[in-house]
Amino acid sequence: QVQLVESGGGLVQAGGSLRLSCAASGGTFSRYGMGWFRRAPGNEREFVAGVSWSGGTRYYGDSVRGRFAISRDNAKNAVYLQMNMLKPEDTAVYYCAAHSATSYYYVGRREEEYDTWGQGTQVTVSS
Repeated sequence: QVQLVESGGGLVQAGGSLRLSCAASGGTFSRYGMGWFRRAPGNEREFVAGVSWSGGTRYYGDSVRGRFAISRDNAKNAVYLQMNMLKPEDTAVYYCAAHSATSYYYVGRREEEYDTWGQGTQVTVSS
């Protein structure tokens, strides 16, 4: 079973950028689909981005597509979320998540597909 720890959150001005990192340990990292979710105050947790075991399949939530980019480095057991053109509505706790993958090309986009979660990191965007 893999364990996940997020880092890189903080306070940033609207229009700025931030890079989140997720460090994994305790499992075979390359065999997991990886995703980022977020939860803003008063809202349900939503899908932000996902990347497949292969690294070749990527998905993004509608609200972040074109601004955020997910990537993974299996040699470093790490997943990243590059966030650009940040908006106040991006303010949320961001969670890294993992699921075992039966397909080299598949990554989940639904919360219930994931079985391992990090503790979350706060991102606050101020205008």
